[in-house]
Amino acid sequence: MKKERMIMKKLPKNLIEIIVELPAREMQPFYDEAIGHLSEDVQIPGFRPGKAPLPMVKEHVGQGKILEHAAEHAINEKYPEIVEKEKLIPAGPPQVQIQKLAPDNPFVFKLTIPLMPRVKLGDYRKIKIKKNKIEIKDEEINQAVKQLQLIAGQEILVNRNSKKGDKVKLDLNLFIDKVPLEGGQIKDFSIILGQDQYLSGLADNLTGLGPYQEKEFSFTYPVDHYDKKLAGKKVDFKANIKDVYQINLPELDDKFALSMGPFKTIQGLKDKIKENLSREQEDKEDQKREIEILNQLIEKSEFEEIPEVLVEYELDKMLAELRGNIERPDNPNSPKFDDYLTSIKKTEEQLKKELIPNAEKRIKTALAIREIALKENIRASEEELKKEIEQMKEIYKNQERALKNLESEAGKIYLKNLIVNRKVIDMLKKKSL
Repeated sequence: MKKERMIMKKLPKNLIEIIVELPAREMQPFYDEAIGHLSEDVQIPGFRPGKAPLPMVKEHVGQGKILEHAAEHAINEKYPEIVEKEKLIPAGPPQVQIQKLAPDNPFVFKLTIPLMPRVKLGDYRKIKIKKNKIEIKDEEINQAVKQLQLIAGQEILVNRNSKKGDKVKLDLNLFIDKVPLEGGQIKDFSIILGQDQYLSGLADNLTGLGPYQEKEFSFTYPVDHYDKKLAGKKVDFKANIKDVYQINLPELDDKFALSMGPFKTIQGLKDKIKENLSREQEDKEDQKREIEILNQLIEKSEFEEIPEVLVEYELDKMLAELRGNIERPDNPNSPKFDDYLTSIKKTEEQLKKELIPNAEKRIKTALAIREIALKENIRASEEELKKEIEQMKEIYKNQERALKNLESEAGKIYLKNLIVNRKVIDMLKKKSL
């Protein structure tokens, strides 16, 4: 019996084009299957659904609809067979184009399949990243203690000019070349004089002012300021003082330590602060080493072209992450994503275009980690998966939709990949020392 014929062609961007021709005889079972399925939904007077004679069903639904359904059944069956036979690893669903579909004729269709890029790993075992020694200075501990002291301080509204250590509430208006700065009208802004919480030098310009006093001054923002529209620019400030608060600070003694938690002495509080700061620094150092290891892994490895479908998927994921960080459900006052786009003067498409290099880097990282996992036979056991699910359930215990996703097959696959990625990165960290 004549079987299907295939013509395969490699395309740019790691796509493969496959033209498949199924002989008329091989299509017959799919026509029969299509008629059977269609008959279940056809209402023909005098017959129950699915019981009408097939010639009547054919006449009722029409040849075109039968051919369409037969083609769909044929493609759904043949596509996984082709993938398995040709040992393909699709990176996403195929694009399907029907080229020839007619009664008693071969059925011809074209598949354009994005393939998972192959990776030629560099010698990841030779990646060496020095681990810096963590040192917590007394100055850092004392600064943390002072912050706790400030939080515990008692604020008293006073009618006098401000001085260092006071908290000042004011309205700020910012201008560039006498034009009001977009988003530069800040109501009820609070600052503690003597601390450069917002901008170095701002507090100095406000010290000595009392309630209802105004002051105008200029300030040139640092060239490395995080807000690029302000970096390196001269900005004119107009400050209107509303209230001045004197902050009465508690004594830094054992009584203060006890008010902060189960600490019998001020030294006990400082020891705990040192422990916490050490843990934070360890985490930062660990993250820094991980980034450097993965950067070197990508540099040492070679990648086939990345299909656009993978880039688009990663971009959508990155935008969803960014949206989630901006529109926080736990904060009703958080800005809207559209407002954020307006503030940076970009459309969503422009932002996506800027994110493409990072998206490609993330894809390469995931591909390299996946390849190492295969090479090292690193897997997630059922016991590890069960433990991960239980931990996630605790995190999302009040979110019904998230809990349902955890138990789904897709959710389990995601968690298994998460576990494997973690194992690979842990292995790379150990070998890099």
